[in-house]
Amino acid sequence: MATLLAHVTIKPDFEDHWESIAKRVFSGTHENETGCVRYEYWRGTDERTYYVLLSFKSFNDFIIHQVADYHHNTDFKDCFEKFRLEWVDPIRGASPLNESQTSGPTDENKNNVWNQYVKNHSVQTPDWWLQQRTKRISC
Repeated sequence: MATLLAHVTIKPDFEDHWESIAKRVFSGTHENETGCVRYEYWRGTDERTYYVLLSFKSFNDFIIHQVADYHHNTDFKDCFEKFRLEWVDPIRGASPLNESQTSGPTDENKNNVWNQYVKNHSVQTPDWWLQQRTKRISC
């Protein structure tokens, strides 16, 4: 599984445009991607802040989403004042999702866009996640 949380601040006066893109990408994702587990957009408390929760069955399913025409060929970036994509890992027993796979290999059989997304979005799984995953704590 691959689960991420996007933290987004939109430029002033771009909220309506951002939300229309979000609706199109949400629909395209849920209509076309069998590897999508969760894909949701949220408004934050602070003005012009948004969050996107993304969860896919695998890292490759996440990359399939990234390169899809309805996602890759938008003007999302024109709306951003700030953007941060954060890998998140579910707590076993406190989330129905499985542990996050945070990287994948490039593939010489895939195009440059695919491999660039793999390079840009792969991170080493944090050591503390691995330690927490293996701990057995009784309450």
